Amino acid sequence: MELWELVARESIRDLVARYNSTGDSGRFAETLALFAPDAVMERPDGLYEGLDAIEGQFHDAATDLSHLAGPDGRMYLRHFTSSHQIDVLDPAHARGRCYYQVLLPKGLDHWGRYIDEYAERDGRWLFTRRAVTIDGHHPGGMASAFLGE
Repeated sequence: MELWELVARESIRDLVARYNSTGDSGRFAETLALFAPDAVMERPDGLYEGLDAIEGQFHDAATDLSHLAGPDGRMYLRHFTSSHQIDVLDPAHARGRCYYQVLLPKGLDHWGRYIDEYAERDGRWLFTRRAVTIDGHHPGGMASAFLGE
């Protein structure tokens, strides 16, 4: 394995971690900066093409989560990823997939897979495509809205 591939892999791992931490804390401008301008995000509720559409879906998802707060009224969101596989295609392109779980104050809300495409642009690795699957969920939780329940 060459040094450039090790750098790509570690940069992509960091990219996924930053997506989780910035999104969970509502820092959507920082989350959006992780996407290429022509990126696409696919979720069970639709396809979001370009930064404006991707930004809108983050704000829509976070609009009102108060009904999911814990007994003490606190609201938080935690994404956990695991089994991240990265296929580096060349010095500027890679694909990846990993499992995720989302915890809310009431417990495990939903889980699934991220299926990603990444590109190196201007010295930074960015998402060019992120497909989000929901493999299971807690009825009445956050994921219920994405699934039209």
